[in-house]
Amino acid sequence: MKRILIHDVTLRDGNHAISHKMTAVQIAAYAAAADAAGVPVVEVGHGNGLGASSLQVGESAISDELMLKTARMNLPDSKLAIHVIPGFATINKDLKLAIDNGVDVVRVASHCTEADITQRHINYVRDRGKEAYGVLMMSHMASKETLVEESQKMESYGAEGVIIFDSAGTYLPGQVSERVRELVASLNIPVGFHAHNNLGLGIANSMAAAEAGASIIDGSARGFGAGSGNAQIEVLIAVLEKMDYQTGVDFYRMLDAADLAERDLLKEIPRIKSLSIVSGLSGVFSGFIKPVERISREFNVDARDVLFELGRRQVVAGQEDIIIDVVSKLCATKDER
Repeated sequence: MKRILIHDVTLRDGNHAISHKMTAVQIAAYAAAADAAGVPVVEVGHGNGLGASSLQVGESAISDELMLKTARMNLPDSKLAIHVIPGFATINKDLKLAIDNGVDVVRVASHCTEADITQRHINYVRDRGKEAYGVLMMSHMASKETLVEESQKMESYGAEGVIIFDSAGTYLPGQVSERVRELVASLNIPVGFHAHNNLGLGIANSMAAAEAGASIIDGSARGFGAGSGNAQIEVLIAVLEKMDYQTGVDFYRMLDAADLAERDLLKEIPRIKSLSIVSGLSGVFSGFIKPVERISREFNVDARDVLFELGRRQVVAGQEDIIIDVVSKLCATKDER
């Protein structure tokens, strides 16, 4: 049987869905359930990763340190992982704190054409003896050739794998297969895939990635994540094993963990809403949906128009301030009519 490493992002990407307000009690409960299920890697933190709590992208309910200490205490067997975006997370303060608090796996992320910014962070993680992976976010915004070039940079920096993110939930299965196949053929390290479900293709795209050679697949309980959520981890495990992939996760206990997440973490089960579809079609990061909806309502403009314009401008996470500019211009256009 082919082996797939399941990477659980419930306690990180799921934080997007509740405006980064996850509590220590919630983290402790889900971490313990995931560990009991044999989930190999559990990622924890603010939705935008270590050091990202801020007025611009949302303030966490608790500190990074408390999140990590709580998770570490409840993950005796599973590895503790974090998501890191240079610029949000510093090396001397944030990364040092995380590793000192027991983090095993660090994913260092950049926009899909900016792998250069990850070098120092990856080097530091490897120097500290921890696992370092590269992440290319918004990967649909780059050609397969560019993704190969950027991934090879990460490999040269010491990354032990590269994961491409479908941050906007915009891929079709064939597009995933094409990119993953090219990466697998061009790299000497594992390739992974992180799906979002804005067009209802989270599981299908994850299967396409696995069949194209990806050996790391992300998922979250009940799909708990930004926009319409991620690939639903309990479905992911069921389908992978039906396709003769080995995950090493106890299926019944994973179902128990997902039930716990629905009861104790989620305000509502992620579903495909109208703006999620537009986000997927326009290629806009799912995390933009909530602020776009709020600001558009405040200024009485159509949120769908805002998302399509943001897509035309090719915005990325961290550029939420551009929403105001787009809304202002739409308001001016409306007034001229």
